[in-house]
Parts: sequence; structure tokens; C-alpha cells
Amino acid sequence: MADLSNNLAGIRSPNPFWLASAPPTNSGYQVMRAFEAGWGGAVWKTLGDPIVNVTSRFAALNWKQNRVIGLNNIELITDRPLDENLKEIRECKKAYPDRAIIGSLMEVPVREKWHELVKAVQDAGVDGFELNFGCPHGMSERGMGSAVGQQPDLIEMVTSYAVEAAELPVIVKLTPNITDIRHCARAAARGGAAAVSMINTINSLIGVDLETWNPIPHVDGKSSHGGYCGPAVKPIALNMVNECARDAEVPIPISGIGGISNWQDAVEFFLLGATNVQVCTAVMHHGFSIVEDMIDGLNNYLDARGMKSASELIGAAQNRVTTWENLNLNYKIVAEIDQETCIHCSKCYIACEDAAHQCIDRNVVDGTAILVVDADHCVGCNLCMMVCPVEDCITMAEIDTGLPPESWKQRSATLVS
Repeated sequence: MADLSNNLAGIRSPNPFWLASAPPTNSGYQVMRAFEAGWGGAVWKTLGDPIVNVTSRFAALNWKQNRVIGLNNIELITDRPLDENLKEIRECKKAYPDRAIIGSLMEVPVREKWHELVKAVQDAGVDGFELNFGCPHGMSERGMGSAVGQQPDLIEMVTSYAVEAAELPVIVKLTPNITDIRHCARAAARGGAAAVSMINTINSLIGVDLETWNPIPHVDGKSSHGGYCGPAVKPIALNMVNECARDAEVPIPISGIGGISNWQDAVEFFLLGATNVQVCTAVMHHGFSIVEDMIDGLNNYLDARGMKSASELIGAAQNRVTTWENLNLNYKIVAEIDQETCIHCSKCYIACEDAAHQCIDRNVVDGTAILVVDADHCVGCNLCMMVCPVEDCITMAEIDTGLPPESWKQRSATLVS
């Protein structure tokens, strides 16, 4: 079996699967149950001055038979006293010394307060810190969370406050509610962060009840913008992780967060530059036991590829992402329809005819619609394959154009010269 052990900026854990700072890490009882199930680490639910939470707090985006493809929350940081949390952190670390316990911290941008909080949590035996600069609701209105994470100068300044007092690695958790997350990651690195984690939740309103007109979730008829997470945010998270992984001004490792539900999702994050991953929504949906399949799946994947360590995956595909101007304009694919498996539903025809490039001919033979791709005009957009309800009925085949690779940048330079 491959070696799944993980090292994020000096924080070691037996595998790269951590619980993100969230409701599943709200207590020692939960964290110890998670470690018993096999999780390699846990980022404790954000510590700071206890607040009072509201009810209700969560709402889900469902799609047909799929439940909780997205989750919105208006819950804030821990509502339990700091001493109580620290006592439970000590107990967890004593019971599971090989697991990573990270203290998630939030405080107003005052040096003395950060020093005080860091030292108190450090004494409890954590392995590192994660500065919560991402919470988009509630705490941001108080000058914390994303109120800091949206301003690179504040990120650098507050990170330096924590680093001054810390004797352990400091991770900075970044908000996606920003134009270009690379500027925030660079600021964290300048402030002395040993790593960054991304993404925190996305600003959102999940919906409105059409009968009562109450926003969802509502608190006595009113609500607030909340944080959006779950499988639906994974593409956004992957892009931001990759953007920072490829940035020379972000020379620190990345803990990937956002819509990770299984080992396949985790591998995608590793390949695009994440050193480990953190999971929240999938645990809220399915429980701690999902880590068993994540560990087994990653082991089997590595074995099948002849890889000895999960660390070999980190960044292996990150440089296959580039800017649009570097893509090969002479690369061509066209759709092919397998007539034996086609169920003649015409979904591909409708999609292509109404929303793409009119490259599928629909011929009715003995009352049955026979769908044929016009290969000469097909632009290889993939839409027909995406809407087809039959797995592998429509595939995309590469066509040899006989032309050498040529990017838009190269073509433009030739035209100018």
C-alpha cells in the first residue's frame, strides 16, 4: 500500500484528509469520533470571543433527486467558552497524539488580542493555527473574517501579529469573495504564513419561500447573507487553488477546501496543487465514516498507477492549466454518436440546434429519429455529450488536422510581423 502520510508546512498527519473548521469540529466528542473513524486531522471550529448563534442556521440547495449539492449557513464561530474548548483540545491530543489538531482563530485586528489568543491556544497542545480570514457573514460585520480577508494589507498585518506570537506553523484561510485570490495569498506569505487554505464559503442567499416570502433559512421572518459550500463550489475552489499553486509569489503549500466529497475530488485538488484537503459539507451530509472510502480509494488509485506516496500527486497537473491565449487553435475534436446505444431522445439535437452550432442532423426513419453528427461543421464544444443521458453514447474523437500546434499568442505575433 502507498504511503498516505502528509506534511503540510511541518504539520504531520497519517493521511491528507482533514476536517475543516465547521460544525463537525465543534467539540472534543465529535473530533475524537472523527479520529476513531480515520480522519488524519481536524481544524477546530473557530475560537474567539464566544458569540450567540441564531436558529435556524442552515439551508440546502437540492437538484432533482440530489440533495445538498450546495449548503448555506448563517452560523458563526464557537458559542462555547474558550476554556472549555481548550480543555477538550488537550484531551483529544492526548488520546490521538498522531493526528493533527489545528486551532482556527478569529479576533479583531489588534496585535495584543491576537498574541493573547495565539498563546492560550498554543498552550493547549495544538499542532498549528488557521487564521479565519474568510467567514463572509456575521463576523465580517464586526471587522473580522472576510472583512480582513478582502484586504491584502490587513491580511499581511494580522498574519504577522499571529506569527509573532506563534511557535507553530500558521495557516491563513482565504475568502473566495474577492476579485483575484492570488493577491490575498501573496499577502499571507509576506506576513509569514507557513501555508494557506482555500476556499472559505461564498456569499449567498439560498432562496425564498414562495408561500411566506421568507428568505431561507429565516430567523423570525428575516435572514442574512450566508456562506455557501458543498459540491457546487468545487469548480471555483479548484480554480483558486490552481491559480495560487502556479503563482511564484505564493511559495507556500495549500490546504484545499471546497466541495470535496470523495477520494476522486481529493485527487483533483492534489493534482492541481493542494498538499492536503479539508472536508465539511460531505460529513454534514453523510457522517464521519466517509473517510474510510476516501482512504481506500486513494490507496487503490495510487497502487493502480504504481505510485508509492500520495505526495507524488501534489501539483502533477497544475501546469497543464494555462491562460487562454496559450491554447492550441489547431487542436480539433468532433462528436460521434453510437447508434447502437442511442435511445433517440433527441436531447443532443435540441441542445445543438437551439444552444450551440447546429451540427447534428435529425433524420426520421420509420418513425425513429436517427441523429448524425455533421463532422465537417462540428466545433467540438462537448454540449451534446454533456446532455446525453446514456453513458458513453456520445464521445469526442480527436481529428488530425495536419497542422502544427499554434496558439492565439503565436498567431497574433505572426499577423503583427
